[in-house]
Amino acid sequence: MTYSLRKAAALIFADTILLTAVACSSTVEKRTGEDSSASSTESLTSPASETASLTSAVPSEVATDKTTETTAENASSDKEKASVKGNIYDTEGRLLISDSDGKRVYADEYAISFANIATEMSAGYDKAFEDILLTSDASGQQGDSITITLDADVQNAVYSYMQANNIKGACVAMRTDGSILAQVSYPSYDPRTVSSTDYDEELAWGEFGNKAFQNYEPGSCFKIMSEVISDKHGVHSLTDEGEWEFDGTSIVNWDHDTNFSYPMERSLSSAFINSSNIYFAKAFDQIGADAVLSDLDSIFHFVTDIECDFGALENNIEIYCQDDLRRTAFGQSYVLTSPLYLAALGREAVFGHMVRPFVLQNTVATGDPLKQLGNAPKGNDVIASIPKECRQNLLDGMQVIGSNLGVYVPESYTLYAKTGTAETWLGDFLYITGCVKNNSDDGAGTYFGNYENYGENGSYIIVMMVQNPGEHGYKFASESAPLYQGLINTIVGS
Repeated sequence: MTYSLRKAAALIFADTILLTAVACSSTVEKRTGEDSSASSTESLTSPASETASLTSAVPSEVATDKTTETTAENASSDKEKASVKGNIYDTEGRLLISDSDGKRVYADEYAISFANIATEMSAGYDKAFEDILLTSDASGQQGDSITITLDADVQNAVYSYMQANNIKGACVAMRTDGSILAQVSYPSYDPRTVSSTDYDEELAWGEFGNKAFQNYEPGSCFKIMSEVISDKHGVHSLTDEGEWEFDGTSIVNWDHDTNFSYPMERSLSSAFINSSNIYFAKAFDQIGADAVLSDLDSIFHFVTDIECDFGALENNIEIYCQDDLRRTAFGQSYVLTSPLYLAALGREAVFGHMVRPFVLQNTVATGDPLKQLGNAPKGNDVIASIPKECRQNLLDGMQVIGSNLGVYVPESYTLYAKTGTAETWLGDFLYITGCVKNNSDDGAGTYFGNYENYGENGSYIIVMMVQNPGEHGYKFASESAPLYQGLINTIVGS
């Protein structure tokens, strides 16, 4: 995988870990990605690892990828390069970014909620779609405009909700076809008060950067993948001691000091629903690094980058030794991913197929968002799939977890979810990766280009990441369910 700025902080931290860590007693010399992370999820023990001579760990049977179809016609010979960018509109044609005398102008109503995902200063959509925005059919100075799949009013409502409830972190809401409905990172900034309009590293990756696109440890949300891989390899029952000691270190379950039923014979379903670290650590230990990495990529597109129209989703996984492999199973050690990827993963978990996320809806005439200039990109671009025989057990488990959260969803919808408590180099993060599934949605429908009546048949994949759980008095992700309820009310209610 290629190095990216959004991984720089993790790389700096990983260098410290690798210089000070003790040696693993059993070495698995494998590596993917380019940086590392601290331990995460419910276990409070740190991985023991060393800098080993590394060999490539990218599986030979990796999933193929192709770039999302966009309005490539804009690059044809009859197009001309403009000196001024075109406009950006939301899915309803609301103006978000325009141009005045060569300077970008941000609509007052939506400036702050879109700043860290849309402005060039934050390496957002204004930069990602620059080729289109600077290309024009006409001989005039201004380029073509675009509409994006985000609903600006929903974006604003989610940002206001996170601000009012002091939820520092991110929320991604995705439709079934892969289109992004909302992508909120709180806190943001006011782009109208920033003197420069050029890329600024602090505004892109600092405190006000886009946390939905940045990589962090995912905690037990990773067990969505671990459950399928265990099922695929026939690991359906294991002994769970609550605390597993080996090689001078240990792995513990989140309830190891309160659950007096240990040791127990644990089923795969029980391990997933009750989020057992030990079960999945033992499962990966049995399956082996080669098979785990191959399955992660071929089933979940986790190892190979996912090229999206707004940029590449670049996960990270590194396995230096057997201990790293075990901790990878529950989303710690050297595993990093983003809320945007978790949204794609949540979609795959519920419908069986991962589709490529996208935000470009149409290329349109500047000043007239209803006048389309080219062929729109296609939704439902399947890039990975869960084996059919491994889908139902995962789906049943996520339905139980969703029911146990005590979260209400409207009639005709069902909540499927997985929680994750991650211990990161920035402190504890809490995740809920869920899908508010419309019971009439089979995942095959094409809603693209007309989202006005989406709620009649469409589902909502909603990922919440809370980076300040201590300020809410939360220790585990399940405790953040009331915050997630507010997001469901805000998004599905819209």
